[in-house]
Amino acid sequence: MSRRSWIQANFCKRECVKFLPVSRDHHRCYPVCQVCQSLVRCCCGRLIAEHVGPYSGLLGHGPGPDSTDEEEWYVLRHTSVSPTDAFGLLDFQASTKRTCHAKYVRLSSDTPPELLVQLMLREWHMEMPKLVISVHGGTESFPLSPRVYQAFSTGLITAAESTGAWILTDGINTGVSKYVGDAVKVYGSHDQRKRNVVGITPWGIIENNSDLIGCDVFRHYQALGNPLSKRASLNGMHSHFLLVDDGTMGKSGCQIDLRKRLERHIHFQKIHPRLPEHVPLVCVVVEGGPAILSVVLEYVRRSSPVPVLVFEGTGRAADLLALIHKQTAVDRKLDLDIKEDVLLRIQEMFGVERQEASELLNIIMECMEHRELITIFDSESEDLQEADAAILTTSLRGTRASPEEQLNITLAWDRADVAKDNILVYGQQWQAGSLEQTMLDALLMDRVSFVKLLIENGMSMNRFLTISRLEQLYNRHKGSSDHFLRHIIEDARQTRLPAVYRISLIDIGMVIEYLIGGAYRSTYTRKSFRAMYSRFHNPAKEGGKETSSPFCNARKSPLTPKTSPSRSHFHRTARPCRQQEGAVAPQDVKSAPSPEFVCTFNDLFVWAVLKHRQEMAMFLWQHGEQAMARAVVACKLYRAMAEEAKESNMGDSMSEELKKNSLEFGQLAVDLLDQAFRKNERMAMKLLTWEMKDWSNFTCLQMAVSSRLSLFVAHNCTQMLLTDLWMGRLNMSKNSWFKIIASILMPVAIQMLEFKSQAEMSHVPQPQEALQFGWDPGNPGASEQEGATNTVRNIQGDEERGSRCLCPWTRKVYDFYTAPVVKFWFHTMAFLVFLMMFSYTVLVRLDEKPNIQECLVITYILTMAAEKAREVWVLEPRKFTKKLKVWFSEYWNINDFMGILLFLVGVSLRWHQETRLASHIVYSLDFIFWSVRLLDLFAVNQHAGPYLTMITKMMSNMFYIVVIMAIVLVSFGTSRKSILSPNEDPSWSLLRDVVFQPYWMIFGEVYAGEIDAMFTLT
Repeated sequence: MSRRSWIQANFCKRECVKFLPVSRDHHRCYPVCQVCQSLVRCCCGRLIAEHVGPYSGLLGHGPGPDSTDEEEWYVLRHTSVSPTDAFGLLDFQASTKRTCHAKYVRLSSDTPPELLVQLMLREWHMEMPKLVISVHGGTESFPLSPRVYQAFSTGLITAAESTGAWILTDGINTGVSKYVGDAVKVYGSHDQRKRNVVGITPWGIIENNSDLIGCDVFRHYQALGNPLSKRASLNGMHSHFLLVDDGTMGKSGCQIDLRKRLERHIHFQKIHPRLPEHVPLVCVVVEGGPAILSVVLEYVRRSSPVPVLVFEGTGRAADLLALIHKQTAVDRKLDLDIKEDVLLRIQEMFGVERQEASELLNIIMECMEHRELITIFDSESEDLQEADAAILTTSLRGTRASPEEQLNITLAWDRADVAKDNILVYGQQWQAGSLEQTMLDALLMDRVSFVKLLIENGMSMNRFLTISRLEQLYNRHKGSSDHFLRHIIEDARQTRLPAVYRISLIDIGMVIEYLIGGAYRSTYTRKSFRAMYSRFHNPAKEGGKETSSPFCNARKSPLTPKTSPSRSHFHRTARPCRQQEGAVAPQDVKSAPSPEFVCTFNDLFVWAVLKHRQEMAMFLWQHGEQAMARAVVACKLYRAMAEEAKESNMGDSMSEELKKNSLEFGQLAVDLLDQAFRKNERMAMKLLTWEMKDWSNFTCLQMAVSSRLSLFVAHNCTQMLLTDLWMGRLNMSKNSWFKIIASILMPVAIQMLEFKSQAEMSHVPQPQEALQFGWDPGNPGASEQEGATNTVRNIQGDEERGSRCLCPWTRKVYDFYTAPVVKFWFHTMAFLVFLMMFSYTVLVRLDEKPNIQECLVITYILTMAAEKAREVWVLEPRKFTKKLKVWFSEYWNINDFMGILLFLVGVSLRWHQETRLASHIVYSLDFIFWSVRLLDLFAVNQHAGPYLTMITKMMSNMFYIVVIMAIVLVSFGTSRKSILSPNEDPSWSLLRDVVFQPYWMIFGEVYAGEIDAMFTLT
């Protein structure tokens, strides 16, 4: 059903169908009297001519002047209903420079509130409010002081927009509704989706309401009304209008009952799908006449009372309520002299007699019997809170909810400041585990401020985080990010997920490994975690015993005070509480986190990154340890997700946003490294090479290289560390290559080289074999001063220093030959010798038996093959296929594999006379692979390395250019061959002829002798 047909099927208008004149004087004239047609009005406010249906004879046969049986006019009896004929979109002209559109509908005064909510949610696409602010006050124009106006405007708009509230008003362009519209215009958001200001206005009092008639129409509306008219115009800053029709014209009041029913219905709706609490309702009073006092009394006397916030200083009813509220603060009674003064004020303020003033005072005193529901806001006071906080605090007070329920309401509002000032206060006691569900809701609802507030107030994340809760976080489906995560899981598992699928932590581990790549192994995919995870989901396999895992279901019933006396309450203090070391209750042994799952902030941090919650990820990054590592990990994950989104056609916006988040975390890592480097250079270098157990024993440097975080790698700290790692303990500044080659050729020269001390090398990780040589005997205290943080080096090195410390010259020899730069030159020289031997082998004739040069080549390549097999074997992944995948991800490993494989094929062919020539050809082709391997050695050089990088990137970018050239080449070659040789027989040589000569034509060879016959004769 379309929107137009649905609205007409469910909403009606009312029209008077029986004329009952307002004046009871008997009027005797003929039925078509022109005076009656233009002057006599019905009780509904319309003239005779404006009524529907036949009216002839109606005037001349009325009751006599002495008749007492006079018929009263009633809406239900004297009006008829028909489908509404006025709904659509209003365009307010000349109201403001901003675009002001408002949706409207004309509806009957007895419309069910369920239909109204359905209209606003389904057809008007409004969001269910988390708070309803019903603004009441004067309908005529009245002045407000600048300070009061600013407090009211900013407070109302801030409270509404920060909580997703609906503001309900009369919708007219005078009185308090106009001030609400002005507040929206000055302080409101330009996003119309956040502007939920609903005007509930009587249809009969609207100026030029006939202009609004039309079904699903777009109407221009002039907000400036006629000053001589008794009708009112609509306020242009409202977003929606409910035009209540009871069949009358020029009369107000029909909207009151519908407004009450609508407010009551919304009040009993859930504030959020995850929370059981209802939508709070608060009444705001600004100025107002005598009727406002009755409205306030009706609100506070409901079965579900509604709190009232009165803005003092706005005039009339608001000031009276504020005055008597203060005077009755002690015993809720007025002194006689004060009462007399109040009566005089009421008479003067409302222009009524003393008896009516006394009745109004009685209404006010009845309101004061519920004074706990009435809050007075004085904008002139310097001590009170802001107006928006006052509105929200008042609405909380009226809910009469427990602290836990009030905390959930503020959570739905996302107003942590209100919770901090009014709920999480000093001295408030909480049942054990009562805040854990709030923390879970805050994480699922992405309420960063509440997560921060709960942590600051002592929430134990080690106790909170369980397997079930973590999986619940991952299985919360909301938005495109969740669909994207499922897509990545499908790529990681290489299978299609069913429509209803519950994500497990093992799936998340596979996703992390898939995104980071390389040899990374997630905690969730390790054998120990899988076993523990299986025990958690299958406790029956453990012999029916109750599991002692910390990942017990979060939905279990909380412990009672009798069973856990030491943790019966969570005591609030003025500062975040810290659990004392060693003070563990007996039941805490059961719930204490196991060693396999202690990095709670890391797990939550990865969840925030994978779910694309950048603000939450930034907050969680600030907590816990290894800040630099987590920043680099997030950079890597976001970058990989951005590439995945681009390849999966998830939209450029998502890919760009993920890339932006990656750069943000990358910059954080660089800034943190720079700050650490400024504070302590050596400790900063240790951070780069520290193996992180929580991140698969990766180092920050490894992760940064994997993330292609060039700014991090190019940082001065990283470059200095790489230089120290490259040079080892060799202390060289100039002509290092010459000194190293000379020392390799003449080992005696090693004793003349300079080496760094232990203190200078404390930031460089040492291999296990180096510990048996100890450190410099001449500097025994350096280890304690500089290397105290390296556990392996300190413990084992100190224990064996006395017994295994060798002579200085032996130490120099060891340090020289274990330096990476020396190993590189050894490898380079050996490889050059190998290439010379190999070139000699392929240039000369292959004999029946291999010569010495070929034997050396065979030995070298077999040794190389054994080394490559060892590299594959020691890789981190557990599965052999995963090891191979990681190993083959490096280009030079593929090159080495092809070179070794091709050489083994050549060796197997050389032993037979028939295949020896083929073996020689295979050797010659294999030589190309090993020659290309020289380029990898050039990458180390600071001059040749950048050129090699540029050429590599250029080759990858030229792929599409080559494809375009190939298309042109094949198309031209095919046409050329078909024209020159139209009578060719089918053969494979045709394929060669199509591209052979056209390819050389690209380089200038045009084959003129074949094309031009005269050229051949010449």
